[in-house]
Amino acid sequence: MGHNRGPQQIPVVVLAGFLGSGKTTLLNHLLHRAGGSRIGAVVNDFGAIEIDAMAVAGALGDSTVSLGNGCLCCAVDASELDLYLERLARPSTGIDVIVIEASGLAEPQELVRMLLASEHPGIVYGGLVEVVDAAEFDATRARHPEIDRHLALADLVVVNKLDRTDDAERVLGVVGSLTDRAAVVPATYGRVDPEFLFDCRPSEERVGQLSFDDLHDRDRDTDRGHGHDGEDGDGHAGHLHTGYDSLSFVSETPLDPRRLMAFLDSRPEGLYRIKGHVDLGPHDTRNRYGVHAVGRFLRFYPQPWTPADARRTQLVLIGSGIDTAALAKELETCKSDAPHADEHGMWGVLRYVQDAPHAAESRSEHDLVD
Repeated sequence: MGHNRGPQQIPVVVLAGFLGSGKTTLLNHLLHRAGGSRIGAVVNDFGAIEIDAMAVAGALGDSTVSLGNGCLCCAVDASELDLYLERLARPSTGIDVIVIEASGLAEPQELVRMLLASEHPGIVYGGLVEVVDAAEFDATRARHPEIDRHLALADLVVVNKLDRTDDAERVLGVVGSLTDRAAVVPATYGRVDPEFLFDCRPSEERVGQLSFDDLHDRDRDTDRGHGHDGEDGDGHAGHLHTGYDSLSFVSETPLDPRRLMAFLDSRPEGLYRIKGHVDLGPHDTRNRYGVHAVGRFLRFYPQPWTPADARRTQLVLIGSGIDTAALAKELETCKSDAPHADEHGMWGVLRYVQDAPHAAESRSEHDLVD
């Protein structure tokens, strides 16, 4: 599913967390380590970005600047957000992902609700990332009890500043108990591998924003024990240790849509992202279906087969604390053994096709109520 196949939708990631949790440090880290990806960063207070460290090329002007590392930053308030998303989503920008750093006192569900309700064809919801200060977690929770609600909405929780607490395991346990199936990742100094959020090493064969070649390499690193201990640093061939696992699944046999939807509806806690495409065989011989899932959000994209396409399913799953062997076994059971389609087999899939009749998002408005 390369850049030239159908309309490209840019994931919009909401980065939230209370004042001092480390959001800006994390954002700067992502910008510095973006690799081949071009990030559009939208922040509430431009002064919070370390301008000198970002090697800015150009002047502030209209609050939009081109950064030397190929990123684009915008200073924005809520009333301007739609305007900036429109600007950043233009194909001419070449942006791969947009990160919105929410104000430390913002209600992240409002941003999530706005993105889910957006009819802009160039963007898609990319998840809510909540940053937590481990050292101040108990005090923050006492001052801001709404943090429990924020954690329940999150798709990914970065538990930051673990080096500043002697109670890391307890904090991680409490945070995990407050989330709703979110991936929980330990960190210090905001060092989370950007590959967990979006692709940073483009290659010729891409699956959405993920590269199969790169993730097969990641699987081999995981097999050697890399990527599990939650430590920070740049060892092991440049991989940051963020405690996440990935699984690449390829099938030459078409998948059964009912079984696939049962798998997706029951995806486990900690499974943060699913990207790729599926072959549904006799259920739709004209299209393969791109898959974009982040947290509880799910969307399918029909994409006409071309004569050059190998008819197969290719999926990448990324999560924290997930049982990749069990997930691979479950996906194997999704393979179809029926030569003919049943009349209603595609209904579950079509519910999550944008602009299709009866389309719906898996993350509905009732998830966002106070």
